[in-house]
Amino acid sequence: MTQTALLGRARPQTPRDPFIDLLRVFGMALVVLQHWSIPVLGFDGARLSTGNALATPGVWVVTWISQVMPLVFFAGGAANAISFRRARGSSPAWLGSRLRRLAWPLLPLAAVWIPLPHVLGALGVPEQPLETGSRLTGQLLWFLAVYLIAVTATPYLLRLHARYGWRVPAVLGLGAVATDVLRFGTGAEMLGYANIVFVWLAVHQLGFFYVDGRLRRTGLLALAGYGAAALLVGFGPYPGSMIGLPGAEMSNMAPPTLAMLAVSAGQIGLAVLLRPLIVRLPTERLMGWAGPRIMTVYLWHMPALFAVTGVVVVLFGVETPQPFSGGWLAGWPLWLGLLSVVMAWLLRGFARFEEPPAVPARELGWAAALGAAVLVGGGLLTLTAAGFAPGIAPVAGTAALVGGLLLTRAGRRPSAAVEPPAGPAEPPAAERLPVSSSA
Repeated sequence: MTQTALLGRARPQTPRDPFIDLLRVFGMALVVLQHWSIPVLGFDGARLSTGNALATPGVWVVTWISQVMPLVFFAGGAANAISFRRARGSSPAWLGSRLRRLAWPLLPLAAVWIPLPHVLGALGVPEQPLETGSRLTGQLLWFLAVYLIAVTATPYLLRLHARYGWRVPAVLGLGAVATDVLRFGTGAEMLGYANIVFVWLAVHQLGFFYVDGRLRRTGLLALAGYGAAALLVGFGPYPGSMIGLPGAEMSNMAPPTLAMLAVSAGQIGLAVLLRPLIVRLPTERLMGWAGPRIMTVYLWHMPALFAVTGVVVVLFGVETPQPFSGGWLAGWPLWLGLLSVVMAWLLRGFARFEEPPAVPARELGWAAALGAAVLVGGGLLTLTAAGFAPGIAPVAGTAALVGGLLLTRAGRRPSAAVEPPAGPAEPPAAERLPVSSSA
């Protein structure tokens, strides 16, 4: 049996699924709303202080819904399965196409942010707020680096899915259990980062089952997931919040934990359970607008926050009121309105870079495709670690992204004597994974 037949035998002509599209848009909207709402900001004339409104006692329970990374990876798994099966071409060519869509919109972000700290510093912007904004802009790219692992592994993961079914996420789940046992048993915190693979690939794998129509008993999945999370938090070493909070001894996100995997199961079960209601929502116009802009919104919503913070907090000295107080609630709509105006201006300038330029048809090999993945991944990790603060790191990270993009154009042109394999069909804008992040 050929690889294409093996991977596509369940639903070789899987159509687009509006539920997956809506999950992505919901995830992006919630990420933006959360990132714009939770900062607690103050400026003393030299330093910008940053807190988190979700650190308010008792509010952590909100993060069991507002931490949407599980839904994003689940939707990503479904989207990758749909895209790969529809492509009906070679795996390296499909990977090259996905890498171009992932890396291309990052170039204008780097083109603005590499010189911007130098320019603003020369204009007298205080050093510490400027460095904070520069670093956080890059740190939010961590999700793309992790998602790149899932994209690169998708052809192999789909083969495992076709052959072993539920045993694949089960093994990944056991890997997450073993990782946490070793981490907490030995005190070696670095061991926990193995769960970047175990937790997020397990969630990504569930998207394959959804596409095949094999994700059933979702009410039981939701109850089991949230119930297990409650037990792990109540009787285990895990904090209640599913995002990192200031002053917390540990985080369920960095690295992800077994508690995060349990919440993931709960979220996915609940979302699929509600699917009949969700797909009946009148969202056609929203999806038509959001599809071509979703990556741009993700990449630029934090720069919008820094721009408004620079004017309101740093320049005019207006501090954030006590979270969830009357003043905070009264000022929240105005704050979101200012951010939306800046975001609309940024979209007008940068949404045009959402779509990568077309490239000539080439027979991309695995060496070039994997080399491109390594370069793009290395560039993302560099920017995640160093951000866009002045130095050589952001330049090196951007150079790696450019190198990866160039490698996706490698390979020889198809021979005229032999019919070339069908290249990967470029999915519609609304089918692409809208990326997300956690606070």
